[in-house]
Amino acid sequence: MARPFCVVLTGGIGSGKSTVASIFRKLGAGVIDTDGISHDLTGKNGAALGKILAAFGEEYVVDCTLARAKMRRLIFSDPSSKNRLEAILHPMIRREVEGRIASCTKSYCLIVVPLFFETNHYGDLADRILVVDCSEEIQIVRAMNRSCLSEAEVRSILKNQVSRTVRLARADDVLENIGKIEELEAGVSLLHLKYLAEYLKNSP
Repeated sequence: MARPFCVVLTGGIGSGKSTVASIFRKLGAGVIDTDGISHDLTGKNGAALGKILAAFGEEYVVDCTLARAKMRRLIFSDPSSKNRLEAILHPMIRREVEGRIASCTKSYCLIVVPLFFETNHYGDLADRILVVDCSEEIQIVRAMNRSCLSEAEVRSILKNQVSRTVRLARADDVLENIGKIEELEAGVSLLHLKYLAEYLKNSP
């Protein structure tokens, strides 16, 4: 059985990926959030905790959940630790994504992958690549307000993400998120119709 039509949704920190995904979900798209899967795997009694405990030690698993702040500090300061964590999580996330695609009953799936261009994961599943776009200045303000990060912390994260220019050059579709929510909803609605048309075109 052929897999459903799949759109990968990506964008830099603070671009509004979660808001866009929520609008698509309300319109009837099947949304698969890789960050959400990662949080489930590392949350209370998550399936990845045993491997993380074995690889990093008890100080990184507290009360049967990942010590996120401590792990975040470690992987930002030590690339080898980041690679070890990704080697544990990425295959588990991938298996879950594939399972959800296989069981998707919607007309199309929207796979939310924040670091799509940085990791080169899920490219084989993408029929279309949708980038949520805004200026770096807007990204910084949103990320600071949402995550209680300092400007310096946000800029550090931005340095580890591909540039806006690269994302736009590689996108099949671009959704600007720079104005009112009504404008964003209108843009999502148009793309939703486009993806429904793609699904119908490719249906048996």
